[in-house]
Amino acid sequence: MSRTGLAKLLRANAHHGAIPKFKRNLLLREFIPSAGCSAHTMGCAALDYMVFGDAFFYCDTNTFGQVLELKHLPAINMRVKVDGCYRMLLPDGKFMDFERDEIIHVMDYDVEQTIYGIPDYLGALQALLLNEAATLFRRRYYSNGAHAGYIFYTNDPDLTEEDENNLREQISASKGVGNFRSMFVNIPNGKENAIQIIPVGDFQAKDELEKVKNITRNDIIAAWRMNPALAGIIPENSGGFGDIEKIDGVYTSNEIRPICQLFNQVNDVLRPDRKIDWKKPERTEITTD
Repeated sequence: MSRTGLAKLLRANAHHGAIPKFKRNLLLREFIPSAGCSAHTMGCAALDYMVFGDAFFYCDTNTFGQVLELKHLPAINMRVKVDGCYRMLLPDGKFMDFERDEIIHVMDYDVEQTIYGIPDYLGALQALLLNEAATLFRRRYYSNGAHAGYIFYTNDPDLTEEDENNLREQISASKGVGNFRSMFVNIPNGKENAIQIIPVGDFQAKDELEKVKNITRNDIIAAWRMNPALAGIIPENSGGFGDIEKIDGVYTSNEIRPICQLFNQVNDVLRPDRKIDWKKPERTEITTD
């Protein structure tokens, strides 16, 4: 699976590009930086984890072999070697190798293999591409102009060659760049009406576009396990989605904090005074009358 391709897909859809950064921000809200791992380092690694399903840290040690600081390595360039060591791809075909104990590999478990992590949203890739295709089609349609995309047909035997050429030039000039093409046809002594306009590229089914966009959007946020209230979805009913603070609290507990626990494995190698920590969950006291 191309990691470069997964990275480019972030720009294919508004929700798909925004959700991983939003989840990264929620994780950083719970994170307590330390001398061993800064907020910036954790933020970069967390975004890698959301997009690629794994994250990589380089262990910076002192002369005694103690890990003093973690440095983020871009997951898009990291590869696992056959012997279990690691390689980072560099520009111009170069690379940098690392020993196994120099790298901390935080990954989401995949049932098919244990080499790389796998992001959760792969099941929605087709919906993501369909959403992008629908948007591009509608944009090209408007750029082309609603008047183009038809067959201009005439059966007038008195139409001169000069008039025919002028009509053909005018119709050709109405075509948008790289989109629908219009056609001029002259059939002298035809039996139909003198001139007919036959639309073939008209796209007036606005409801169909909205259905495609809404269905694919729902698939995308479902694959990300994102609550619609947190994904910027406009509610279709007057009641909305409910208490946003409660939704945020439940989502953080069920989705974000388990990811925080996966990142706790960095504490296994960090020197005790440089370990990371997370904010304690706020507990709501229940009072009874």
